[in-house]
Amino acid sequence: MSRPEKNTFAPLARRDGEPVFDEPWQAQALGLAFSLCERGVFTPANWSQALGAALERILPSGASDTPQTYYRAVAEALEGLLRESGEVSANMLDERTQIWRRAYLNTPHGKPVELPAGLAGNAQKRAKH
Repeated sequence: MSRPEKNTFAPLARRDGEPVFDEPWQAQALGLAFSLCERGVFTPANWSQALGAALERILPSGASDTPQTYYRAVAEALEGLLRESGEVSANMLDERTQIWRRAYLNTPHGKPVELPAGLAGNAQKRAKH
C-alpha cells in the first residue's frame, strides 16, 4: 500500500490546506460536544438534532450560511443541551456569559481574553450587594 500524498488526509484541513476553523474556540466547541457525548451527557443523535434545529432557527432569520453562522449554531446547541441535561442551569450560563463579556471588555486590544479579567468585575459586583 502506498503512502498518501502529504496533507491528503490532513486533519481539519480544507482542500486548499487552510484550517476548517476560523477561531480556536470553534474547534474547542466541537471538541466539547464530542467529549460530552463520550461522557453520556447527551447522545450523538441528540447533538445532531440540536445542531440541526439551531441552524434551522438561525438561517431563516436572514443570517448568511457562513462558518460564523454554523459555529453560532454550535454554541446555541451546546448551551441548550447542557441546560436540558441539568449539567448547567440557565442562571449559571447567564452568569458565565456576563463574566466572559466583562473579561472581553477589560482586555486590552490585541491581548488574549482570559476569564480572570471578568471575575474581577464579578467580585466587585458582589461586594456592593
